Amino acid sequence: MTTPTPPDDALICSARGCRAPAVWELRWNNPRLHPPERRKTWLACPAHRASLGDFLDARGFLREVEPVPGSPTLES
Repeated sequence: MTTPTPPDDALICSARGCRAPAVWELRWNNPRLHPPERRKTWLACPAHRASLGDFLDARGFLREVEPVPGSPTLES
């Protein structure tokens, strides 16, 4: 399967080597380094939403998962 190439200004997935358009925001923080209100964001395409989320969740870092504003809402 071929992944479409996103436009230069498109948000792309944070998974290593992935160039697919992002449709999910995975908001996280490391409680040993960041204050509770701080959020960092990884972006995910539908194919990598679960693996990136599992990686963050296994470390206790995942806080929220939301659709990227303006992207179609997809089932996780």
